[in-house]
Amino acid sequence: MKPDVPPVTKTLSFEQALSAVETRLTAPGISPVIEIVPISQASGRVLAEDVGADRDYPPFNRSTRDGFAVRSPDVQHPKAVLTVDGEVRAGEHFAAEIAPGHCVAIMTGAPLPAGTDAVVMVEHTRTQDDKVEIEKPATSFENVVRKGSEAQAGQRILPKGRRIRAGEIGLLASVGKANVAVSVRPRVAIISTGDEVVPIDRRPEWYQVRNSNSAMLAAVVTAAGANPWEMGIGPDSKEALQSLIETALDADMLLLSGGVSMGKYDYVEDALADLGAEFYFRSVAIRPGKPLVFGRVQGRFFFGLPGNPVSGFVTCTLFARPAMGALMGSAFERPSFLRARLAKSVHHRTGLTTFMPARIENRNTEPVVRLVGWQGSGDLVGVAEANGFLVIHPEQPSPAAGDWVDVMPMTS
Repeated sequence: MKPDVPPVTKTLSFEQALSAVETRLTAPGISPVIEIVPISQASGRVLAEDVGADRDYPPFNRSTRDGFAVRSPDVQHPKAVLTVDGEVRAGEHFAAEIAPGHCVAIMTGAPLPAGTDAVVMVEHTRTQDDKVEIEKPATSFENVVRKGSEAQAGQRILPKGRRIRAGEIGLLASVGKANVAVSVRPRVAIISTGDEVVPIDRRPEWYQVRNSNSAMLAAVVTAAGANPWEMGIGPDSKEALQSLIETALDADMLLLSGGVSMGKYDYVEDALADLGAEFYFRSVAIRPGKPLVFGRVQGRFFFGLPGNPVSGFVTCTLFARPAMGALMGSAFERPSFLRARLAKSVHHRTGLTTFMPARIENRNTEPVVRLVGWQGSGDLVGVAEANGFLVIHPEQPSPAAGDWVDVMPMTS
């Protein structure tokens, strides 16, 4: 006889469950450990400090075209002829101030000489000796990025909590941040449960499966910026599973795959309850992935994910991945839904938020989504073919071919 566990609460909607995770992970008192790393190691990390501009950006009035730096009052009418005083390239500056009736040849990225306030593109000029004829009038600051228009000295340009990607790396480098304060990557323990599961390097019997879930979840954890700790396979024994979970409490978060349904040998919740776990929810109205458990045990958040691979992948992506980001001090990054036209009609059972593996492609400049040929929540072949999910909402009628629908691109 299985022991009693705390009573199961009602099944939450997708939005209710996501909000419950967000509320817990963004509560006061949850703060990451900080370390300083070279900028070369900062990609994918979460910024742990506000970063300000060390000077105006750009630090000068910058030309955006090859042409001639002019005084705009001199070129208000076509066929104006100016004297060319010289040339300025990117990485140089022109020391003298430009007098009325004069100009300077200028290259893209170069600073405008004193006295000039516009650039006439070379395509709109004709030169002869030291003279240039301006064929098109120019207005003040035409083809110019003004000093300080991107950022002013001391202005915050990157906020604490921002995920550092390629664009952020470029910006950090431009302001001289050779070393960056970032959140330490949380350690996420991964336990795959079930006597039918064997290590991936072992040939399974016909009634067994390899431990694909741990490898898949580790990939999601890595993509989220955290460090996976694959702890092996938890057997269908409450005592052995409880011992493994106790070891996993050295991690910052726990992901347990399988053993969270109502079966005779589903011991995950029992083992957690005996360790004093608090359960926030045990069921979410989504497909696949309804038997999803979320709670906290001895100060560590845990997710009890369904054992079917697709269900585990979907629920980890939707709920655990943004939770990992929050542990690192990032804003809670809810899943992003985009829009695409449906290639073929889909039958949908109302009442659930449904995520179906799909291919999202561009056809005739429009995004189009089609389901892949998958056979249910255990079919990893179908998921490997997909690059996203068709998302159908609880009260949405079954969509027809050509309808605009929500899609969620895969991020792992």
